[in-house]
Amino acid sequence: MFVFSGHPRFFNQLYAGIDYYSLAARFITEALNPSVYTYEVSPVFLLVEEAVIKKMIEFIGWEEGDGIFNPGGSVSNMYAMNLARYKFCPEIKEKGLSGLPRLVLFTSEECHYSMKKAASFLGIGTENVYFIKTDERGKMIPEELEKQGSAPFLVCATAGTTVLGAFDPLDKIANICEKHGLWLHVDASWGGSALISKKHCKLLHGIHRADSVAWNPHKMLMAGIQCCALLVKDNSGLLKKCYSAKAAYLFQQDKFYDVNYDTGDKSIQCSRRPDAFKFWLMWKALGTTGLEERVNRALALARYLVEEIKKREGFQLLLEPEYANVCFWYIPPSLRKMEEGPEFWQKLHQVAPVIKERMMKKGSMMLGYQPHRGKVNFFRQVIISPQVSREDMDFLLDEMERLAKDL
Repeated sequence: MFVFSGHPRFFNQLYAGIDYYSLAARFITEALNPSVYTYEVSPVFLLVEEAVIKKMIEFIGWEEGDGIFNPGGSVSNMYAMNLARYKFCPEIKEKGLSGLPRLVLFTSEECHYSMKKAASFLGIGTENVYFIKTDERGKMIPEELEKQGSAPFLVCATAGTTVLGAFDPLDKIANICEKHGLWLHVDASWGGSALISKKHCKLLHGIHRADSVAWNPHKMLMAGIQCCALLVKDNSGLLKKCYSAKAAYLFQQDKFYDVNYDTGDKSIQCSRRPDAFKFWLMWKALGTTGLEERVNRALALARYLVEEIKKREGFQLLLEPEYANVCFWYIPPSLRKMEEGPEFWQKLHQVAPVIKERMMKKGSMMLGYQPHRGKVNFFRQVIISPQVSREDMDFLLDEMERLAKDL
């Protein structure tokens, strides 16, 4: 069975909908079968990537910078972790981990799980990932960061957490990083697209003070999986210094063109897809205003859903959202008169999996659920696609009542 993520009632992940300009771009790249590592084999696609990275850097607020498109936000976070480590101790590239001091990094307890995976993959070790406490909304508490006492090489903040859609206070975290000379990486894979919106860019206030940023246009902006960039404030060639292997059969220095256009030595990959082209074509077609409207519409629909949830018996918000993640419980008729004690929460924990099973078997819609930080299973409704309407929000609530009427 295929799941059509372009359907307006697919709310299960941090991607949804279908953009036809992006789709057309994929037809072109599949037909041409390019690989973007040297200008001689992919001149147009490399220039497109350079132009897109430059515009993304402008939205972050940097005057200059560097970047690379890669397969996923998880890889972007690993790139940043390795880059920060290289900046901290450049000799690691040749000498490896032996003889180095213990390396520690700080991140939010609400961070993406890729931070632990990256620490494991890079030989840092998951025990050396220190998780900083967050408040009830899922935001990192800066004061807890400064309490840690250890000397890390990296602090990773999150702009748009996976479950709650929380944005860490970047300005306050940047103050601490500057005070102690730490690399600040912001995982804005989910929330970065709010930078496009004049109305909502304040969610990322202070992001210009970061040393690196992960941003996935394939999420909120619907550029199509995969379309992910790591953006770096440094413009001295740090990416290339960290990752270059100087393969003579690819990166000859006496080519007839400017070899700075050869990007392969900035990447851990050799073959690399021209993912920036999807974003570029979509951006050219819709314009910045069109992308901004996409973000604003999604967040307006999230607000509409929140207000509808408040009006309906049996629905209870986990918290007031600040982004497109609407988290709530559906309390079926049989539980509505119970006191909120251990038995109530135990029974409510079993409700979401049953409703999810029923909606999947019926094929009416799809949204995710999870327990989180001591809270029993709740639904996480994610709103992205411009094909979604208020009627779809109403349908979601009505359908949930229908699916759970006998529970």
